Amino acid sequence: MAENGWRLSAFGDEISDDLQEQLTVLRALQIGFLELRGVWGKNVLHLDDGEVKAVARACTDQGIAVSAIGSPVGKSPITQPLAQELANLTRIFAIADALGTRLVRVFSFYPPQQNEVAWTEEALVEEASARLAAMSEAASAAGIDLVLENEHGIVGDTVARCRQLMDVVNSPRLGFAWDPANFVNVGETAAVTDGWASLGPRTRHVHIKDFRASTGEVLPAGEGDGQIDLLLQQLDRAGYNGFLALEPHLAFAGQSSGFSGPVGMQRAATALRSLMARVGTGEQLPPWAEGE
Repeated sequence: MAENGWRLSAFGDEISDDLQEQLTVLRALQIGFLELRGVWGKNVLHLDDGEVKAVARACTDQGIAVSAIGSPVGKSPITQPLAQELANLTRIFAIADALGTRLVRVFSFYPPQQNEVAWTEEALVEEASARLAAMSEAASAAGIDLVLENEHGIVGDTVARCRQLMDVVNSPRLGFAWDPANFVNVGETAAVTDGWASLGPRTRHVHIKDFRASTGEVLPAGEGDGQIDLLLQQLDRAGYNGFLALEPHLAFAGQSSGFSGPVGMQRAATALRSLMARVGTGEQLPPWAEGE
């Protein structure tokens, strides 16, 4: 664990479309970092330069930094040309640079649809790995670190395929973004038990939401089957010094985003902090928190 505890972040668009409300709620919850996925009804990829500057100014005014860019890159069909995704990635890198973060979340592409020619699992992993390798090379040139999120319905959804992708790409610019709920959503109810040895050492980012397999409910940390208590313990033992980014999805969980509202985000933050206290891990509060 980081010397003074882990830093919490949160997906602002889980709170509101309005940036000022996002930041106001984060300050009220004593969370000093924003995970930028969307604002003003726009995905981060589609923000223009003026809007990016407005985000930067507002964050500075509130004393809140951007932890990572929650980009949609790689959440696209594996059969589409890679050139467009690389162009999208270039734009995301520029946004990351303007907002003072070097961390960008990516995905590993959707398999062909049922009406398309089926690919073997080996071919899917090979193609997704080649794309992630090209993306990692672009990140290296830009001085950016990518983190690959496990996600329902894409190539890298299970522990085994995530491990395969990370093994094949094997780039210092590609880390792993562990999402406990997404693993449970594909039947991996023992992802930490089964996957820590292979994915734990590569984990550079963690999304916090939980999932109950028996009901299909997305829940706050510790209330589902995501083994988040065990995940925190393993992160602590490994000396993890990255972020815990709240992505609760308590009111709505969609293909490209989720929503919790201010009350839901408060519930999620309270649950995570309670779980952290139970397993004996600390938190590094933002410097302005003592005066709130």
